[in-house]
Amino acid sequence: MGKNSLLEVKNLKTQFFTEQGKVTAVDGVSFNINKGEIVGVVGESGCGKSVTSQSILQLHDSFSAEYGGEILFNGTDLMKLPKKKMRKVRGKEISMIFQDSLSSLNPVYTVGKQLTEPMLLHQKITKKEAYEQALELLELTHIPAPEKRMNEYPHQLSGGMQQRVMIAMALASKPELLIADEPTTALDVTIQSQILDLLVDLNKKLGMGIVFITHDLGVVAELCNRVLVMYLGQVIEESDVKSLFEQPLHPYTQGLIKSIPKMEGERKTELYTIKGTVPSLNDKPKGCPFVTRCPYADNLCHERNPELRRHNEDRAVRCWHYQEIISKEQDKHADAKN
Repeated sequence: MGKNSLLEVKNLKTQFFTEQGKVTAVDGVSFNINKGEIVGVVGESGCGKSVTSQSILQLHDSFSAEYGGEILFNGTDLMKLPKKKMRKVRGKEISMIFQDSLSSLNPVYTVGKQLTEPMLLHQKITKKEAYEQALELLELTHIPAPEKRMNEYPHQLSGGMQQRVMIAMALASKPELLIADEPTTALDVTIQSQILDLLVDLNKKLGMGIVFITHDLGVVAELCNRVLVMYLGQVIEESDVKSLFEQPLHPYTQGLIKSIPKMEGERKTELYTIKGTVPSLNDKPKGCPFVTRCPYADNLCHERNPELRRHNEDRAVRCWHYQEIISKEQDKHADAKN
């Protein structure tokens, strides 16, 4: 691990036990997060984004799932930690914000109770100190009238406030790494923007690393330093954000970026869509995972799955023909300009 490396995931594999047998939801995923860095994980529903984040914290028990690979957090392999020690890491050193805040908050406890409980569990402090810290967190997350909110129940808060409470809870133990699993999905655009601004602000103030899981590339462009594109349980492209939007390497990433609605141009032009859907985990195609939807697929793609290969120091891609595809895309743009 490098000096600034906070989390290093190596060949992570997550399999679920089902009636049809073992199903591989995360298949050999590797990436790293540096201290103070925001890394986006993008892809369609069912591509393995959320399961990857849940696997970092090993949220599924041994009766439902089996894990493989290494998860190095500050040099310690979390996969080898006893359950008791892993519970101390979970919620204290690594925290998670879930996408549905209302179902994640306990409806029968006040906001204050839910905020102070993890503090009393992980820190040697008094109830009064926990209360004061909870108030500070609500202020940090820009919740109006924080003292009033401490005595309120989740159903008394708006969706935006519930999400801010979830962020405050995740920050209660001062984690080094925050995993945010689509935390703005259920919110309107204005509140979504406020939550994103808040995460950027907290990242700068507290210097924590953030893994931000989303299907929204607009959010990635606004928030992240680097991005991982996932498809069918594998990382198919890794890049700094600027390069990804300027020149996506994988046909799937190209499709995702073409699908973003544009303000300029003809209003009658149909939005671009990637044909087909993400295959079932029970029925993965042979060869490249994207082969059934890729306009460039040939016999090699149907036969063998490519490795994730370095394009340069900052970028990697899992595609047999990405260099030829880039050349074709560049020729198309040149012809369109002429």
